Amino acid sequence: MAIKSTIFKANLQIADMDRFYYADHPLTLARHPSETDERMMVRLLAFALYANEALIFAQSITGEDEPDLWQKDLTGAIERWINVGLPDERILRKACGRAAHVVVLTYGRTADVWWNQNRSKLQRLNNLTVLNLPVETSLALAKLANRNMQLQYTRQEGDLMMTSDAGMIELTVDAWQGKPV
Repeated sequence: MAIKSTIFKANLQIADMDRFYYADHPLTLARHPSETDERMMVRLLAFALYANEALIFAQSITGEDEPDLWQKDLTGAIERWINVGLPDERILRKACGRAAHVVVLTYGRTADVWWNQNRSKLQRLNNLTVLNLPVETSLALAKLANRNMQLQYTRQEGDLMMTSDAGMIELTVDAWQGKPV
């Protein structure tokens, strides 16, 4: 019998003063048994970084045909494709052909190794942004994970912050390629 996903509820309040975006997003996240709190919270951060009314979590966390999050226009064309982790370069090439803008949000101790191995191929992709979370940031985010989360995300003059009942984190996101957040 397959192990079922664990459901997490997050009420995410966003005050993004740099983009003039202010909204509350009641989110339901299904954490697959193989997914860590760290990865789930990085997915949630990716949502906050690019939040708008059309951005949604994809159905699968392991599929090559779907990202972790995506935003489609009214015709079904993919405007933004967001992957979390260290995806295969081939998947990113394919995504760049399907979407107007592709974002990879890397994290973890081996992210720099992945970047050094894939940099030359990925730098040819003009519509690709590669962002990295330092290990300290992703581990701090994981500590905020809770089955029922009340989170506030704030961006002002390039400074990023996530706050919950468990504490406040100043977020660092490094742009390795493309537009910084």
